[in-house]
Amino acid sequence: MLDYDEEAERYDALRGGEPRAAAAADAVLSLVPGRARDLLDAACGTGIVTRRFAAAGLRVTGADLAASMTRMAAARLPDAVVRADSRRLPFADARFDAVVSVWLLHLMPGPEDVRAVIGECARVLRPGGVYVTTVHKGASHNVGSDIDAILAARPPSPVLDAPAEVEALAAGHGLVPAGRARFQGHGQGRSPRRTIADLRRGWFVTLPPGEPLADRFAARLAELPDQDRPRPDPVFSLRAYRKPPHGNPRGPGDD
Repeated sequence: MLDYDEEAERYDALRGGEPRAAAAADAVLSLVPGRARDLLDAACGTGIVTRRFAAAGLRVTGADLAASMTRMAAARLPDAVVRADSRRLPFADARFDAVVSVWLLHLMPGPEDVRAVIGECARVLRPGGVYVTTVHKGASHNVGSDIDAILAARPPSPVLDAPAEVEALAAGHGLVPAGRARFQGHGQGRSPRRTIADLRRGWFVTLPPGEPLADRFAARLAELPDQDRPRPDPVFSLRAYRKPPHGNPRGPGDD
């Protein structure tokens, strides 16, 4: 598992920078009701996406557990970022019109942590508000490349953000499906050399750096042609869930 405090300084550069941030923000905003005013970005990271929500006219609050990420986000959004664990959000019930958790659920240690995050996001959401989250993030990176063919043999890791599981957990807190969107992870197409570097720094949970198995995968990746040519970018999936007004469990489109 990556240390996101250590990762903060190079996080944006390694993950597509502004083009990816713009694609992510546009996709999220397509699922946020136009009447929304207050938005919480849970696990806001460096704030590179969060500030685009503010630029769209929303009153934004960012929260992140990593101190280094929080400092970078606060520089982009002064007085709008707090250090907080998304499993225990420091906000009152029904505080926000929209809550966003992009690239968060897959990082949780286990199912109970995912359950806690979704429960907290639902708790701080106002009736009529929308919760937007990425789902099955790991699968987004499988673009059918020669790199993926090699990585397919690695030990599987639990899929904590599977769409069906996220939907079931959301339903347990009274949230109903309210839309889907997809966006391209610009600049995140893997090259063999970059994938080897990711192996060395602990990107792949089931291939810890320094383990013989990780070294064997690195050796196979080193044999691929075009070591510095990025393969296709990933495409990420978003799901939105609405808290019915006044507890009314109507689905989207019933208003």
